[in-house]
Amino acid sequence: MIELTAADIAAITGGRVIGEPVDGAGETADITVRSATTDSREIEPGGLFVAKPGESADGHFYVGTAFEAGAVLALTEREVSDSSGRALPQIIVADAVLAMGAIAAAIVARLRAASGLEVVGITGSAGKTTTKDLLAGILGQVAPTVAPIGSYNGEVGVPLTVFAAGFDTRYLVVEMGATGIGHIEYLADMVKPGIGVVLGVGSAHAGEFGGVENIAIAKGELAEALPADGTAVLNADDPRVKAMAARTGAHLLYFSSDDNFTLPAGSTAQLLRARGAGINEAGHPGFTLCFPDGSEHPVTSGLIGIHHVANLLAAAGAAWALGVPPETIAAGLSGRGPASRWRMERTERADGVTVINDAYNANPESMRAALRTLAELGRGRRTWAVLGEMLELGDDTVHEHDAVGRTVVRLNISRLIVVGAGARAMHTGAVMEGSWGDESMWVASPDEARRVLEEQLEPGDLVLFKSSNGAGLRFLGDRVALGNPSSDDPAAAAVRGSATQEEGLAQ
Repeated sequence: MIELTAADIAAITGGRVIGEPVDGAGETADITVRSATTDSREIEPGGLFVAKPGESADGHFYVGTAFEAGAVLALTEREVSDSSGRALPQIIVADAVLAMGAIAAAIVARLRAASGLEVVGITGSAGKTTTKDLLAGILGQVAPTVAPIGSYNGEVGVPLTVFAAGFDTRYLVVEMGATGIGHIEYLADMVKPGIGVVLGVGSAHAGEFGGVENIAIAKGELAEALPADGTAVLNADDPRVKAMAARTGAHLLYFSSDDNFTLPAGSTAQLLRARGAGINEAGHPGFTLCFPDGSEHPVTSGLIGIHHVANLLAAAGAAWALGVPPETIAAGLSGRGPASRWRMERTERADGVTVINDAYNANPESMRAALRTLAELGRGRRTWAVLGEMLELGDDTVHEHDAVGRTVVRLNISRLIVVGAGARAMHTGAVMEGSWGDESMWVASPDEARRVLEEQLEPGDLVLFKSSNGAGLRFLGDRVALGNPSSDDPAAAAVRGSATQEEGLAQ
C-alpha cells in the first residue's frame, strides 16, 4: 500500500480525526499508514485497521486488539477508547465500507498518474476467480502484478485488493462480483478499469437479482464503464455477453471456442479463438490458441474440465489487450493449474480413490460442467457425485435442483449423494429419471454423507464434491481427500486452518 497520512485519509473520506497524537488543529497529521486490513489478526506494524461492522462480528470490538498488534490508526463509525477511556487515534466516518472504497479510488488514481497502472476488471456468473488467477500468472511473467486473494470481489474485497498495490505495481487485476444491479457499476467507478472481461451470464444469484436478464444488465455494467480507448473482452459463445457490445464504446475483443464463429463483415472487433478444444485422459483442456494477428500456439492447461476453455481464453484476451506477446500468453497458460482452493481441486489418495473438490461455488451451469467432467474422467471407474444446495436461485430453486439430479442419471454417474434439505430435489429428480435402489440417496448433513463414504468408497473410485459455498461441502471434501483423518491429525488441522482462512477472505 502507498503511504497515506491520517490527514490524507480524512480528506479522502470526509472523516473526523480524533485521538492522540494531535496537532494544534486537532488532526493527527504525523500518523502515516503503510497497510490496511479489516482483520485484526492481519495487522502489520504501522497499519490502518478498518472497523467494519459485519454480519457476525463488529470490527469496533477489535480496535484495541489491532492497536496491540501494531496498528497506528483506525477507521471507525463511532468513537473507540482504550481501557483508560482515552480515544484511540482514529478517523470517524459515516460508513466504513464506503470510506474504504473512497480510499481505494484515491490510491488507484495516484498510481495511474505516477506509474501508468493498468487495471483489468473481470466479471461473470462463474469462472471469475480462475480467470483472475490465470491472468495474474501471465502478467506476473511480465511485470509486478497485484490480484485478489481468494475471491475478494465485492465492496470490501476490491478495496483490500487495491491496498496491496504500490508504486512498482504495473498491473492490477480486479475480480468483480455482484448480487444486484448497480454493484459492478460501483466497483468499476472505484477502480476505473481500462480492460473489462465478461465471462458469462448464468443463473447464480438469480433470486437476488430477480431473474437472469437482470444478471445480464448487472454484468454489462463493466462494459459500460470502460473508456473509449479501453477494451471489452467478451465471450462470443454466450449470447447475452455478446450482446453487451452494444453497451460499450470501447474496443471489442471477442473470444470463442466455436470453430464456426466469425466476425461480421466490416467489423472492427478482434477475435481470439480456441481451435480444436478438447480434454486429454487426465481431464486437462487443450487447444490451439489463435490470436488476432494470425499467430497460433498450442496450449494444454493444468486445470480440469472442458468448461475452463472459456476462462483460459478470457485470460488470454485480457493479456493480449494489454500488449503481452502471444508466446508469453501461451506459455503462461500451459500447465498452469488452480491457484485458489476448492476449484476442481484434485487429490489422489494412497488407496487409489480420486477426490475432486469443486465445492466453493455452484450454479446450474457450473454443476452440469463439473458433472460432465466427472463422467468423462470416470470412464471405466465407479463415480460418485456428492452434491449440496445451489443457493440464491429464487423461484427456480426446486426446478434447477431437480434438473441437476436428472443430469446425474443421464450422464450414467454411478452414485449420487444429495446433502441437505435445500438440495433434496436433486434426489427426487434422479429417482424420477430412473435412479433406483442405492444409486441415489439423500442425507441431511455432511456428517451423514461422510459416514456413507467411509463405509462404501473403494480403491479406484472417483468422487466429486460440488455445492455453493454456504453448504460447506468443501470441508467434507477436504476430509475425504485426506482419508477421513481424526480430528487430532496434524494434516486435518492444516486443512481446517486453510479452510477457515479462505472462508474469512471470501466474505
